[in-house]
Amino acid sequence: MNTSNSYLVIFDCDGTLIDSGHNIVTAMCEAWRSHDLEPPPATSIRRIVGLKLEDAVQKLIPLDCEVEVNHLVQAYIDSFSRFRDDPEYTEPLYPGIRDCLNDLVSLGFSLGIATGKSRRGLLRTLERHSLSELFCVLKTADDGPGKPNPDILLDAIDEAHTIAEKTAMIGDTIYDMIMAKEAAATAIGVSWGYHETGELKEAGASIIVTDCSELQPALQSLWRVP
Repeated sequence: MNTSNSYLVIFDCDGTLIDSGHNIVTAMCEAWRSHDLEPPPATSIRRIVGLKLEDAVQKLIPLDCEVEVNHLVQAYIDSFSRFRDDPEYTEPLYPGIRDCLNDLVSLGFSLGIATGKSRRGLLRTLERHSLSELFCVLKTADDGPGKPNPDILLDAIDEAHTIAEKTAMIGDTIYDMIMAKEAAATAIGVSWGYHETGELKEAGASIIVTDCSELQPALQSLWRVP
């Protein structure tokens, strides 16, 4: 697809495209236990989904913890890798996501992803769901500072040869909304992820969608495109 004059729709991954919360919580708890630490509550873990892994662990680790952040990061990576290699491992797409993405592409929108996942992890997810060919730009934790820093979103806009005014960031957390706002892109929140819609609005969401089917008309109305 030629993206030089296209509107760009950037998606978060975990909590927006795929329901990975259970896997993340399980791996994080196992990482804590491997260092004889009491795991954080599941609700606390879900709230840091979307951040770069190092930043997420830093937010969860107790102030008086003697275990270094990098050791917990590696323990999480090891735990998650074991789960991911299990034949029964699943990280389902949210209902309607596949049709939503295909419909947006068919209408001429360019699609991208900006995520706190590693590039390796993102590519495996896209391959698992046969979605790789739908996206023209991918930005991950390997490409720059984590959310809510806007650098990876700004880089995605540049790579797609478009401008912030023709870009929307779709996500489920305040980190996505703040990043979009800092990049001067439109922030669109989804209600099915890990942060409450009121938080998303307060963080800068100009639109909230409660179902995938609402996204296409919201974008068409936003940019006045048929």
